Parts: sequence; C-alpha cells; structure tokens
Amino acid sequence: MAKISKRFKKAADGVDHEKFYPVEEAVKMVKARATAKFDETIELSINLGVDPRHADQMVRGVVSLPSGTGRSLRVAVFAKGAKAEEAKKAGADIVGAEELAEQVQKGEINFDRCIATPDMMGVVGRLGKVLGPRGMMPNPKVGTVTMDVTSAIKDAKGGAVEFRVEKAGIVQAGVGKASFTEDAIVANVKAFVDSVNKAKPTGAKGTYMKKVSISSTMGPGVKIALPSVGIGAAA
Repeated sequence: MAKISKRFKKAADGVDHEKFYPVEEAVKMVKARATAKFDETIELSINLGVDPRHADQMVRGVVSLPSGTGRSLRVAVFAKGAKAEEAKKAGADIVGAEELAEQVQKGEINFDRCIATPDMMGVVGRLGKVLGPRGMMPNPKVGTVTMDVTSAIKDAKGGAVEFRVEKAGIVQAGVGKASFTEDAIVANVKAFVDSVNKAKPTGAKGTYMKKVSISSTMGPGVKIALPSVGIGAAA
C-alpha cells in the first residue's frame, strides 16, 4: 500500500469525501490545497453511466474553455501546398506530409495536438497505432480533420480540450492551472461539464452523469454538487 505523505494528509484535512460541494466552494478548496512548488493542473473527473464498449455509448468531443488551459500546446499539421503554407502562417509548430509521417512512425512525436486536411488522411491513417493510444489521432468529429486549418490551430492553441470516455466510463481532463482565479476555473468547469452533458450518446440509459470531482495534480479530490454546474439529479 502506497504511503500517504504528510503534505497530502495536510491538504486532505477539512475535505469531507462523502459531501458534494457547490462548484465555487469546491474550486476554492482545491486552489487552497494546491501547495506544490509548481503550478498544478486543475483536473476534472466525470463518472458517466455508459459502457464505451458499445458504439452507441461512446462519448467524445471537444470544448473550447473560456479561460484557456494554461498550457502552451505544440501543434502539428499534416498538409500540402497552399494548406501547408496556411498552417505555417497560422502558427503551427510542425507542418509536413509523408516526411512527418515517417518521423511519427519512428516515435519522433514532438507535438501535443495533431491536425490534418482530409486529403492527408490516407497518410495519417497509417499512424493509428502510434497516435491513437496517445489520443492524438485526427478526427473530423472533434474538428481536427478539416480544411479550415487556421481555425483548428487557433482553437488548439487557445484552450480547446478534446475528451473521450475511458473503459470505466470516466472522462478526465485538465481545466486550468492552480494560478487561475477561482472565477476562471469555475467558468472552465461549467463549460466542460456542459459539453460532456451535450455529448450524451443515444445508447445511454438511466443516469448519464453520475459524479463530478475536481482536484489539483498533487491534491485531494473534492466532489461537486451536480446542480451547481447546471446538471439535474436525473441528468
């Protein structure tokens, strides 16, 4: 059994793990307990009543956080010709085609987000085994397979967060940094929860959104009362 540090015990003091707190109070508690020597990420975990093994219960999407993510993402774009030039002008960190695919196949992945124009998917499709497990595979459903590379790059660098439900029915994502103001984090939490709620699949039965918890990288989790983020008890 892992040993619990004194710092974590101190941070967890005062948190009732059985209680569901209003989002504003939960954020305040998490910020106050983010005492690491680095700017901790504020993380959200949502338990959903779905079984992602069934195609009609898969939950995925993208949301643009109003307060940004606090991260500086490196964006790669698979494109040729005029679209490659457009991507460079829009601020893409890496732009390429077949040669970029070869680098990725070798494990040289020097980016955090991947975008592709539709005509490049024949090349990018071969990278599924490499990019898929990392959650980086371009997908038209989340706007990363598009001819509008300028907007896609702007979204990626400006606070867009992709989400996808895991096997256990959980969606997790970073929704800011501990250095953000409480209001900024609350706004991001509400936007993220709303987006996941709107992504409810047709095959979901019973209670869709079961529980929402928030924590910092090194801090304890705090449960959020669903009504305080706009979700009814039977959402």
